Amino acid sequence: MIETLIALAMKFWMWSVLIALIIIGFLINLFDKNKKTDNRVNFKYEEYPHMTPIRIATKDKGFWGAILMWLLGVRHWEIVKDFHYKLDGQDYVIPAGFKFDGASIPKFLASFLSPVGVLLIGGLIHDYAYKYSALLPLNKDVGVPILMLDQKKADEIFRDINIEINGFYFLNYLAYYALRLGGFFVWNKHRKVGAKI
Repeated sequence: MIETLIALAMKFWMWSVLIALIIIGFLINLFDKNKKTDNRVNFKYEEYPHMTPIRIATKDKGFWGAILMWLLGVRHWEIVKDFHYKLDGQDYVIPAGFKFDGASIPKFLASFLSPVGVLLIGGLIHDYAYKYSALLPLNKDVGVPILMLDQKKADEIFRDINIEINGFYFLNYLAYYALRLGGFFVWNKHRKVGAKI
């Protein structure tokens, strides 16, 4: 009987990983008496971001190039209307034209957790913060400074926005620690490019 369960768990390893994560998350939520109910970054927004998908360019890549894009490529999105939001009472904007890919979800988990699902808004703001190491104030013309960030602060903002929006502590902390472990690759890539707001 045990051998059968182990064989099934290995055959359906994606489901096994998902089930294990759900059980761990349930236990953490069950025993976590220190969950904060306050607003961590006092995140506010009036409407969801207006965005459009960007075509995945598989044409003219050749057979193997198209297969590689299909297996490893991710959908990118473009903001088509300025997205206004507040952090700690300060107004910020992600301008129309910004392109992003949402939360970085491993491919094998993407069928269970969409990069633009429950982590959408935190992922959008995080992608902007990673690209520019800053957040753009809505009223920068009237002397409000650009909020400069380091990688850790950008990751914390991602975690805290998502906790305020979806309330799923385990998922948000799991994503946060994944960013702390591997996000420096993307952070450093953007620093080498030196994108400016």
